[in-house]
Amino acid sequence: MIGTKRGFSLARREEITGWLFITPMLIGFIVFSFGPILASLIISFTDWDLLQAPKFVGFVNFAKLFKDDYFIQCMSNTLYFVITMVPIILVVAMTLAIILNQNIRGKAFFRSVFYFPSVVSTVAISMVWLWVFSPSDNGLLNTILHKIGVMNTPDWLGNIATVKPSLVLMRTWQSAGYYMVIFLAGLQTISPELYEVADIDGASKWEKLIHITIPLLSPVTFFVTIMLMLAAFNIFEAIYVMTEGGPGGATNTIMYYIYHNGFRLYQMGYASALAWVLFLILVVLTIIQFKLRKEESQ
Repeated sequence: MIGTKRGFSLARREEITGWLFITPMLIGFIVFSFGPILASLIISFTDWDLLQAPKFVGFVNFAKLFKDDYFIQCMSNTLYFVITMVPIILVVAMTLAIILNQNIRGKAFFRSVFYFPSVVSTVAISMVWLWVFSPSDNGLLNTILHKIGVMNTPDWLGNIATVKPSLVLMRTWQSAGYYMVIFLAGLQTISPELYEVADIDGASKWEKLIHITIPLLSPVTFFVTIMLMLAAFNIFEAIYVMTEGGPGGATNTIMYYIYHNGFRLYQMGYASALAWVLFLILVVLTIIQFKLRKEESQ
């Protein structure tokens, strides 16, 4: 009986100790994550300008979305970044990983070089690329073009035709190294024996890439695709620093539109509704991708 009490007491103390360790994290999650999420859901059903008391308006903010031409434009711009950034960064990252997985001199150095931009803040990188794309004579890209004889250089961030590709280039430079590391981790899990058997069968490098490397990387590719899609839908910092949604609204994405409505127009209810619509879109797309992945695996 005494042993049972001691065992119970010890188990109870371990349980209390465990709760003490996770309580700070739970408090932080409730205060900084779950609390704001719940608050934004409530605010989305109100008309609130931060100055006056919130006024409940029901689904008015959500109905407003379908009549808002700017929302349609923002979704179109956002989809452009999703459609372009996801495959480009995916291909670049996978290519870098495959190359730097070979036995080449200095591969550790090049891995570090390509990964480095991903650890620098987006704001700092955006400032650097503002200089790269500057239309003045001091802009790096236009200076290089002038050196090789191209005198009629564009205003990369001030021209509707070039601003989106410029941002895609910047994001590719920043993010490819991060996803390269993920692909490198996936490549390490592929057994070298598979390549040895392929060599015995006389398979070329291209055949090994198509029939061994890419298929066995499919789980990693799926994960990277999901992450890139989420990142493309949530692109904000670069646009805030480099274009502020311009020129002519060409880079006004859904995330920037949420910020603009919430913290410039002080339409917190509408901004919250926009955020929840974006969240639901991402949930639906993610579920679809998981179902497609499941069907492929079967």
